[in-house]
Amino acid sequence: MQGLSHLTFIVRDLERAARFFCGGLGASEVYDSAARHFSLSHEKFFDLNGLWLVAMQGEPPAERSYRHVAFQVAEDDLPLYEASLRAIGAEVRPPRPRVAGEGQSLYVHDFDNHLFELHTGTLGERLEHYQKKSCSRLMGKREQPI
Repeated sequence: MQGLSHLTFIVRDLERAARFFCGGLGASEVYDSAARHFSLSHEKFFDLNGLWLVAMQGEPPAERSYRHVAFQVAEDDLPLYEASLRAIGAEVRPPRPRVAGEGQSLYVHDFDNHLFELHTGTLGERLEHYQKKSCSRLMGKREQPI
């Protein structure tokens, strides 16, 4: 295994998906299959800071769920992304309850029921914090409310 190749999202409207990826997340459109369907249907490719994203025309998920893709972002950039996503009409969700040390997150649904998270923390930071919380519980220490 060498890493992640690409992420594909099934969408009703490719132009609307392009607005979400480009206008909301800052990706660049790099390919449009137009009338040449090399895959299952019309698709567009995007580059998001070196990550290959695909929007493929079709029937998206009928319902929303917590299944999501999380992108790591700098904490200072979170308000900029939120403003961009709101400006294109994407639905920014209320934040979920968090514990200190997890980092901050912005949750947003695209126009086809896909959930995206923009997250400021790392796996290492979260595990380190969870380890500290586990150790303090084991030692009978009370934690301050968050």
